[in-house]
Amino acid sequence: MPSDISGIDALVTALLGELDDLADAVTRRIRHEVVLYQAGDPVPAGSLRQSVRDNAELILRQFVSDTAPDLSAPWATGRERAQQGAPLPEVVRAYRVGFAHLWDALVAKARASSSVDDRVLVDFAATVWRLVGTYTDAMADAYRDTASQIMLEREHERSMLVEALFTGVLAQDTLWEAAQTLGLPVEGCFVVVAAENPELGRRSLVGIESRLRSDGIRSAWRLSPEEHIGVLALPYPSLGERLPDLLRGRATARIGLSPAYPHLRETPRALRLARLALGTLPPGRADVAPWDDAPVAVLIAAAPGEAERVASTVFGPLLDLPPADRKVLVDTLDAWFACAGSAAEAGKRLYCHPNTVRYRLRRVEELTGRGLGDPRAVAELATALQVVRLLPARE
Repeated sequence: MPSDISGIDALVTALLGELDDLADAVTRRIRHEVVLYQAGDPVPAGSLRQSVRDNAELILRQFVSDTAPDLSAPWATGRERAQQGAPLPEVVRAYRVGFAHLWDALVAKARASSSVDDRVLVDFAATVWRLVGTYTDAMADAYRDTASQIMLEREHERSMLVEALFTGVLAQDTLWEAAQTLGLPVEGCFVVVAAENPELGRRSLVGIESRLRSDGIRSAWRLSPEEHIGVLALPYPSLGERLPDLLRGRATARIGLSPAYPHLRETPRALRLARLALGTLPPGRADVAPWDDAPVAVLIAAAPGEAERVASTVFGPLLDLPPADRKVLVDTLDAWFACAGSAAEAGKRLYCHPNTVRYRLRRVEELTGRGLGDPRAVAELATALQVVRLLPARE
């Protein structure tokens, strides 16, 4: 410390002798000027007072020290306030109020003793406010580090609870506790979303949790390398009708929706159904598939191997045609179904004459041995057609 302000040593020593009274005064001032600390929640009065005393002693000793600042007290304060959930701007404000009070007390001592003139105080002010920045920055850094760690721990805990919810390993009592932590009810109206990730580890539905929250939908999500899955708690069942369109606007890959279910313990089964619904969409198609929209496609997705065998049995020689010929017949059959059995409408869709459509359909009948006038044969052909559309390797 420069010799021209060495008289400050006596002032600091006097303040250290009154440290408990000084800590009480600073605590009262902080509680008066910073609203956060007035109720004692989230920062208890005892915690605030102890922190004030520790910081005040460290700072006063640093005023007359030539060594590097000891930052243990501000680090401890920052960690504790982060753990208590106090907002950082309010903690910084309280820190500055505390520093201001220490400076006011130092100036008052100087005025009362006349041992230090104003010139010395003005020079010393630069040292004080430099320390204000150093200590405040240290406290804020500790706060941010601790807050980040807490956030990661909570996210890890949430991820584990969501995983347990989807795998069904939670007992009834722990299910209730998990629901509380995840912010979900145990009973209500739930839907599971299974979204395929467009790239490895990159979530399909970015920002979906906050978007759903704006509609009053609480949700919990889990990200794995292949998929992004979530359980949604709908505030009322009819909101489920809007859900496909809401998700479709954000879809970057295939998304499946489970049917609605009433109890959180049914989530594992709902996840299986959502994944089956996802499987009803052709690979590479960014769209949303609700479970209820395509029951036959769901059955195909549930047992793709068996479905392929059904398609091979129904279509028979048709699948052995050269790829170009096979595609013409499959596209014609698809258009005929889409046009409710109208050759004329199918011809418009395919840009060909209705008689061409009829000729191709007769070829389908000849190759498959199934007539389009037989309802049972039509159902089998429709199922086989869905298989080759859903599992394009067979087309």
